[in-house]
Amino acid sequence: MEQFKGQPRLPKFAVPKRYELNLKPDLTTCKFTGSVAVDIDIVETTSFIVLNAAELTIDNRSVSFATKTSSNVFEPKKVDVMEDDEILVLEFAETLPIGVGVLTIGFEGVLNDKMKGFYRSTYEHKGEKKNMAVTQFEPADARRCFPCWDEPACKAKFKITLLDVPSELVALSNMPVIEEKVNGDLKTVSYQESPIMSTYLVAVVIGLFDYVEDHTSDGINVRVYCKVGQANQGKFALEVAVKTLEFYREYFAVPYSLPKLDMIAIPDFAAGAMENYGLVTYRETALLFDDLHSAAANKQRVATVVAHELAHQWFGNLVTMEWWTHLWLNEGFATWVSYLATDNLFPEWKIWIQFLDESTEGLRLDGLEESHPIEVDVNHASEIDEIFDAISYRKGASVIRMLQSYLGAEVFQRSLASYIKKYACSNAKTEDLWTALEEGSYEPVNELMNSWTKQKGYPVISVKVKEQKLEFEQSQFLSSGSSGDGQWIVPVTLCCGSYNVRKNFLLQTKTKEFMGFSIRNESGNASSNWIKMNVDQTGFYRVKYDEELAARLRHAIEKKLLTETDRFGILDDSFALCMARQQSLTSLLTLMGSYREEVNYTVLSNLISISYKVGRIAADAKPELVDDIKQFFISLFQYSAEKLGWDPKQGESHLDAMLRGEILTALALLGHDETLNEASKRFHAFLEDRTTPLLPADLRRAAYVAVMQKVSQSDKSGYESLLRIYRETDLSQEKTRILGSLSSCPDANIILEVLNFLLSSEVRNQDAVFGLNVSSEGRETAWKWLKDNWDYISKTWGGFLITRFISAIVSPFASFEKAKEVEEFFATRSKPSVARTLKQSIERVHINAKWVQTVQNEEHLAVAVKELAFRKY
Repeated sequence: MEQFKGQPRLPKFAVPKRYELNLKPDLTTCKFTGSVAVDIDIVETTSFIVLNAAELTIDNRSVSFATKTSSNVFEPKKVDVMEDDEILVLEFAETLPIGVGVLTIGFEGVLNDKMKGFYRSTYEHKGEKKNMAVTQFEPADARRCFPCWDEPACKAKFKITLLDVPSELVALSNMPVIEEKVNGDLKTVSYQESPIMSTYLVAVVIGLFDYVEDHTSDGINVRVYCKVGQANQGKFALEVAVKTLEFYREYFAVPYSLPKLDMIAIPDFAAGAMENYGLVTYRETALLFDDLHSAAANKQRVATVVAHELAHQWFGNLVTMEWWTHLWLNEGFATWVSYLATDNLFPEWKIWIQFLDESTEGLRLDGLEESHPIEVDVNHASEIDEIFDAISYRKGASVIRMLQSYLGAEVFQRSLASYIKKYACSNAKTEDLWTALEEGSYEPVNELMNSWTKQKGYPVISVKVKEQKLEFEQSQFLSSGSSGDGQWIVPVTLCCGSYNVRKNFLLQTKTKEFMGFSIRNESGNASSNWIKMNVDQTGFYRVKYDEELAARLRHAIEKKLLTETDRFGILDDSFALCMARQQSLTSLLTLMGSYREEVNYTVLSNLISISYKVGRIAADAKPELVDDIKQFFISLFQYSAEKLGWDPKQGESHLDAMLRGEILTALALLGHDETLNEASKRFHAFLEDRTTPLLPADLRRAAYVAVMQKVSQSDKSGYESLLRIYRETDLSQEKTRILGSLSSCPDANIILEVLNFLLSSEVRNQDAVFGLNVSSEGRETAWKWLKDNWDYISKTWGGFLITRFISAIVSPFASFEKAKEVEEFFATRSKPSVARTLKQSIERVHINAKWVQTVQNEEHLAVAVKELAFRKY
């Protein structure tokens, strides 16, 4: 049996074809029993059967293998569960016959509280606390519910039956119910056999639910389930789901392949949502929308998450990655196409401009030396959780967008449809998608894309004017300022002075010269002679302009000659170059000054988040400049704040509603007195009347943050009022909004109270991470708290939630001493599931520390800041 230890994959000598799975969960004792009969094809000579099992007790006497051709029954001489490898090894006394047989196993397990495998979630009904049973099997947790071949390539059919379910409860699975036998207080529920699918997509949910339903034009029954009494909050997601299924049917040229689609809100849920075939599970915040208490940002999140999960019904469920190395195929693609669908449903949201936030998150993570390639080797199940990150999702989506932009939308769609038809009901690798796109476009897609998926990082392209020519040079961009040795095939786009004058080419070498633009403008009108690379920001790279070209672009921004996407890109690249110490903070702040009259939501949102980061670095580097920098940022945001005002306007856009909340939150954090006073007044009106029009949902976070700015050990009234609202509301979106606001308090003693509150039974484990982004004043307190509570935290939180504790609390530091302290603390406490996040967080501390040193030595910064802060416009 030793030969099977420590292997990344299961041996290939047995192939599962069909599972008959019976489960009997007990919601009172939180245990379950079950049996599985698996049709398997023995394809090689062996006396072993090896499959996955974890945290299950196997009934050894129940285990047998019977051949289908004869009546031979084989009983194993040894049954061994290897917990470290999460495998069940059955050793037989004789060689098993080649061909199909049935493996039968009985087992029992616990409905755990870890939000993975077969677990329990809790809810209240009529004042009584109740349990529901839920599954979450991605990436590798079906093995915690039943013994199985828990790898994406091991697709099979599933015939599921639930036994002894309390008859008043709703019991759902991937397929429609075919029979329900009620016997007094209990019932047995049997479901149709599923089409072929991977184990990570199997799903079961048992609990008390209401639902709303509708049908697509081709007859697919769609339902949204939620806690009793909340059915109305499912209507928006239902409408989005029906239209999205119809959109994908056309786009992929393949109909949705199951007879029904259920979507269900789960009170305790680690991820945002999970695309189980035909039964998609969601966090409540990602599925439910309340007209009175949900903000515009919540509405948009529901739409994009629903569109993302439904994209998986084709891309992931129908066509499945062969192994987790190709996870990005699932997640990158679903992220990209969710924007396509949302744009189709809500064109007024200008969602493709907001897609830039996805690209930026991908670029930020991929600028680290501790990043990883899109296609990352996965050698053990314990490593999978960590690659559900901004590389797989956001960089993945960005390179797909770059490729679609390069090939053209029609060619891309046509090739994709043929890929889905070809690999439906089977598995595919990244190369299979590239081949389909290459055949449809006659372009060298494989060669082009391998440089983006098989190596980590991305280029910065430096451009300068030299004797009427443009000179380009690519080098790997690293936020640390170090030089990397990566090289890419880059689809470059550029325009000169006008969007009508543009060029496209592939940069395949380190350097290139380019002629063909009139670069000098004899009239001296710099605004008509700007050059912008990466037009519309469809390329996954940064651009560094020489001083002359950068000055022209600043002028073009002030004259409002550039699109929102290009204004976003120039700002974001400049910030990244400043962090990497390739550009001074003075030049970044000067550029930020050009955005004083910015009104676009996405551009301003990024300007705000950059101001937070710059403010923190400046406070560490030059505390004496903090007040002037804050004054500069306040003056930067006031134009938009005054234009928007506090009160929503009749018929205003969805984007203005989102922007108002972000701008006012920023002004509150900057200590803007008028904002703090107005927020306080409206907050007190809200305390008296939760339906007051003075504090609609879009403004609440700004008001809550403003209230927390005035809270201190000697005056905790605002904090206590917010806790009261938290305790009274049943809406998850309101609870997470409050948790995210509490930690903005500048009093370190209050921060400690907030962090301890996160560990209390009043906060669901899934939601604790929302309170971890503490104010600068609370950084040390949060780090000490993390160390003091690490044993409890690491036992309680698993998967990617545990990584949030590390990244949120460690990454904001900016000293080499702190980086060393973190390393020393985790030297004996790290484990595989957090190793990559820990390295990335420590690298970020080093980057911040170097940046602080550079800012400390920057000449003329104080003069520039004062001039910017008090400039009259």
